[in-house]
Amino acid sequence: MSDVQTHPESFSQRVNFGNYDANLQFLSEAGVLSEGQRILEIGTGRGALVKHLRSAGYDVVGVEINLAYVRDGEAMYGKLPITLIDSVVLPFRSEQFDVVISFDVFEHIHDSDHHLEEVRRVLKSHGVYALQTPNKWTNMVFETIRWKGLGWREDHCALHTREQLTNRLNRHGFDVAFFDIPVVNAYFKKKVGHYIPVVGPALLRVINPDKLPPSLRTNIYARATLRQ
Repeated sequence: MSDVQTHPESFSQRVNFGNYDANLQFLSEAGVLSEGQRILEIGTGRGALVKHLRSAGYDVVGVEINLAYVRDGEAMYGKLPITLIDSVVLPFRSEQFDVVISFDVFEHIHDSDHHLEEVRRVLKSHGVYALQTPNKWTNMVFETIRWKGLGWREDHCALHTREQLTNRLNRHGFDVAFFDIPVVNAYFKKKVGHYIPVVGPALLRVINPDKLPPSLRTNIYARATLRQ
């Protein structure tokens, strides 16, 4: 769930995934992790974050929809507590987790309302859903260039703006806070240069996406807290 699955091998599958450090910074700044909590990651990919958090002493488990990623992760990190799933239904009893996290997952989920219902179900009272997802305004443009058309709409089927994400989360009983996390790093620049040669790097020299107004940032980082 963490990576693109429906188009040919993506750039992010050939180089180290570039949002990792930004995601860790978000978890730190959002203050969502503490000792004694039970944590669920939805869309673990190959398990790098689960491995990192478990090494840091956190009680964390994960779910992933891509069997190849789970197997790759076992080869890289050893056996991790990651369960293979085939839908948005989470294989856990209700009110099992203090925190649910997901990165680069929400935009791929066709039935995002059912997804949020499941997240709310497994969270304890006043639990937190911490997530990162691309911003609809900027990602539509990038993906259209990347796919050379609108074929991306099946893969990135649930893109949201900040306002849309707020409204969606509010309807499911969450209060939302956003965080300003910089994402323009070496990976980001290589990715832009790979998919938009010459023009992309030139634009980055003029416009830093991290300096854009919040509504136009490339990535949305949100901490959603259950009201009850």
